[in-house]
Amino acid sequence: MNNASPSSLPHPIVALVTDRNLAGGPDALVDAVARAVDNGVNLVQMREKDLPDAVQLALAQRLREVTNGKALLFVNDSVSIAEASGADGVQLTENSRSIASARARAARPLLIGRSVHGVDAAREAAAQGADLLVVGTVYDSPTHPGQPPAGVGLVGWCAQSGVPVLGIGGITEENAVAVVHAGASGVAVISAILGAANPADAAARLVAAISDAVPSA
Repeated sequence: MNNASPSSLPHPIVALVTDRNLAGGPDALVDAVARAVDNGVNLVQMREKDLPDAVQLALAQRLREVTNGKALLFVNDSVSIAEASGADGVQLTENSRSIASARARAARPLLIGRSVHGVDAAREAAAQGADLLVVGTVYDSPTHPGQPPAGVGLVGWCAQSGVPVLGIGGITEENAVAVVHAGASGVAVISAILGAANPADAAARLVAAISDAVPSA
């Protein structure tokens, strides 16, 4: 897989979205992220929105240390925390600020991702200049209980926007290939790595599955 750089997205992408509670706390999370990155995960999205900003910043700085030179780091929804921690990008929700607003607030170039749940939202984000779309939920997901899965068809439709798409929601090493074959540039996972007994092994298996499905450019 290609190494990540601050100015571009890797291809294919295997992204890990953080959940410190699932990982067993902040220290365990940082350790799991470090192990996952060492085993090929090339994008980490910090999504710890319930924490105060100062605590988020401290955690983002720790994640930057273990991802630096190995994987891109995106921070959920906060341009200021992304900049202060040295992150590479910001991941916006479907209902957060516009992409133009995020770029205007940034004092340096940042990659801007948008999480979407439908084709119209994907097209709008693409028109606004999003660098990355995270599309879901694809399969049944423990982080979105009761939400009907959209299936891989949504990934394919959103990929027609011309913006790199990651499928998220219930992704495993067994079904990740189907997501990529539907048109995704990669996948984003939480439980598949952080809920595994051995996050390093789980990351390595997922990366191998994606690498086999989409040879590195």
